[in-house]
Amino acid sequence: MENSKSKVLIIGATGSLGHHLAECSLRFSHPTFALVRQSAFSDPLKSLKLRSLSDAGVTLLQGSLEDESSLADAVNRVDVVICAVATKDVLSQKLLIRIIAESGRIKRFIPAEFGCDADKTQVSDLDHGFYSKKSEIRRLIEAQGIPYTYICCNFFMRLFLPSLVQPGRTSPPRDKVTVFGHGNAKGVFVKEKDVAAFTIKAVDDPRTLNKALHLRPPGNVYSMNELVEIWEAKIGKKLERVFVSEQELLRRINGNGFFSLLANAETPYPDNMEMVFIYSAFVKGDQTYFDIESSGGVDGTKLTKTENKPRLSDHLIVGMFFSILSICWVF
Repeated sequence: MENSKSKVLIIGATGSLGHHLAECSLRFSHPTFALVRQSAFSDPLKSLKLRSLSDAGVTLLQGSLEDESSLADAVNRVDVVICAVATKDVLSQKLLIRIIAESGRIKRFIPAEFGCDADKTQVSDLDHGFYSKKSEIRRLIEAQGIPYTYICCNFFMRLFLPSLVQPGRTSPPRDKVTVFGHGNAKGVFVKEKDVAAFTIKAVDDPRTLNKALHLRPPGNVYSMNELVEIWEAKIGKKLERVFVSEQELLRRINGNGFFSLLANAETPYPDNMEMVFIYSAFVKGDQTYFDIESSGGVDGTKLTKTENKPRLSDHLIVGMFFSILSICWVF
């Protein structure tokens, strides 16, 4: 019997999220293709990833976002295109968007987003175009009438939780902790493999068509004060809290004036982006200040059944935080 599942093309399959996307696509029985640069085959680490994907059943196609011929060939083989390139390359999707529009065959395009909702962040004057480029791609997709889903997963768990949201650290502090703003704005943390699972399950779901799909699992939403309390309970020790006001953090981000958060030196772009993301989530509350459904989005956690899903606090240990989602899509 012919496979009725959509054929899925992954662009960026050698990256961390892209690799998870390709694996999940196969696991959910989608015929899966990956567009791969020629140079990736000679890279030791990337070639190992590609070999594992190929052995698992992914069809590898040679090409790039700059090569119109290879893009057209890849697009004409599939029903769904998922792009997982880095944010610095997000505008490179313009040629891909034109080809998708011209083909008229793609029933869902998921562009490279996978973070905060680009249209709802409140840091446009600080982020050096980080989010405005994603919004520009959104408007282009919509103008071309391409069916889409935008994945708004907020923070990947590996990026800020290992340090307890402490810039420059790789592990949680055990004596003194910096808390930004009043410490009550909440951030959202999701594992990349769970983001991949939500994404692949969305490709054939009509409820996510032409919508922003938000991932905000209740057990993965925490303020800095709450994270510190969880950590203190785990290590059996109260930490000294140093509160950094919004004004102080802005001075550090903008690189003027003395700021004692890390060192006395100014922090230029792009090194200051870590603090921009912290400011966005834990001072402005960009990940949680709005209601998903009333703002026109779809709450991904309401489209799933979560089985045996422990809260983040159940997995907070020295040096790392864990959360596990067992995902079953509800049809």
